[in-house]
Amino acid sequence: ACPDCGFSTRFRYDRRPVASVWRHLDLGRWRLEIRAELRRLVCPTHGVRREAVPFARAGSGFTRDFEDLVGWLATTMDKSAVCRLVRIDWDSVGRIITRVMDDGLDPDRLESLFDIGVDEVSWTKRHNYLTLVSDHQRRRIVWGHEGRDTATLDGFFDELGPERAARIEAVSMDMSAGYARSVAKPGHAPTAVICYDPFHVVALGTKALDVVRRQVWNDLRQLPDQRVAKRFKGARWVLLKNPTDLNDDQAATLRRIRRRGGALWRAYALKEALRAIFADGLDETEVAYLLDRFCSRASRSGLKPFVTLAKTIRTHRAGILAAVRLGINNARHEGLNRRVRIIMTRAYGFHSARAALGLIMLTVGPIEHVLPHERAGPP
Repeated sequence: ACPDCGFSTRFRYDRRPVASVWRHLDLGRWRLEIRAELRRLVCPTHGVRREAVPFARAGSGFTRDFEDLVGWLATTMDKSAVCRLVRIDWDSVGRIITRVMDDGLDPDRLESLFDIGVDEVSWTKRHNYLTLVSDHQRRRIVWGHEGRDTATLDGFFDELGPERAARIEAVSMDMSAGYARSVAKPGHAPTAVICYDPFHVVALGTKALDVVRRQVWNDLRQLPDQRVAKRFKGARWVLLKNPTDLNDDQAATLRRIRRRGGALWRAYALKEALRAIFADGLDETEVAYLLDRFCSRASRSGLKPFVTLAKTIRTHRAGILAAVRLGINNARHEGLNRRVRIIMTRAYGFHSARAALGLIMLTVGPIEHVLPHERAGPP
């Protein structure tokens, strides 16, 4: 039979002149291999191919048992430990993970999607991203692909199909225009409510505060008395952390910043005011009122980063309030992303997005790990 499509025939093309070899699970300290002389056949779709074997995946030099074990180990151990235990290089682990993902993905993972989250995660340096789609109800990542633009999310809706896409009621995301454009396209999910995650709104406020902090820091460095700038050193983490999480030294630094006043303290007060808006217990009406007051205050602050933030919030106001009204946000998706980032840090060194995505889907995707000893054998 063809290893790719399952086409079978009684006629062979020829017999391979050399034996095929598959690495199997080690027997103690001994490396175990399976060797077999195989035939080749002519597939109408894929041409001349080596016949399939029941104990290995197509194109692999490892048995299915070996690959299933490596796939599970990669989700629970770091790179060095996996490579040392199974005695293969990390690139081979990446290729194995890709094959296990392709073989083990739940074919019904895109069924019954009503509330989804869309976000991106960096899988390596130099701004290489994966777009991930999660199911809020099942708390699983159900789809992923390399990239983070409109065309990337279009691929998700193409795979989903118009009928299933029409059932989507709400989509949570950050304020990326590319994702919103894809959702609104005809045949995608134009009737779904777009919810802009309050977490990202607060993150924009924190980013605006950091811009003001850098401006103040640069101004202090130009003063003749450099001791002022040195006393300001270390203020970044004081300003970015929640006030309740500060230690004694950091709290003292914050009090000095408050006594000094000026643009930096105004920026900090605005950031904290924005964070308080999305505290638990506030309904849509209360959030709308406080959000309008914040935008008015930020617009009159004289701080350019916060003036820009106020314009951004006004533009996306409906989506922000929808997230509050429906109780749908990217918190669960961000929780999955935190797990993904931990895994990607431990698995540093992948050279392909497919391998990185494979590890993500094996870890937090709709794949059930079945180890060799757990698989039902012949009676």
